[in-house]
Amino acid sequence: MEDQKITSLAYLDEVTGGDPEITKEFIEMFFEQIVEFKTGLREYLSQKLYKELGELAHKAKSSVMTFGMNDLGMHLKQLQLKTQKLEEIDSYEDHVVEFETLIDQAQKELTEVLEKIEKETL
Repeated sequence: MEDQKITSLAYLDEVTGGDPEITKEFIEMFFEQIVEFKTGLREYLSQKLYKELGELAHKAKSSVMTFGMNDLGMHLKQLQLKTQKLEEIDSYEDHVVEFETLIDQAQKELTEVLEKIEKETL
């Protein structure tokens, strides 16, 4: 049985009109953001900078939802809302770990999409 994909390019295809070159650019930009998100979320959490953690979760939410990761987007929104009220601080770590795990899987899936685009445009 094939693993369940966590990414979907449906929204992106709508935005780009299915243009593979534009899709490729979006994915490459997203990969650059992933580094910022992973580093930032981990850093803000460890330094107890909860306001910044919430702001970065908000920024990451928009990006992951572009790639069809709506569940992860909703979890990031929950984290953002919790940080605004400093609620359930013990749960922040779980949100960050979930993000790291899912974003790694998403990166693998999107790398395969990039490779496919590059093969088709040769």
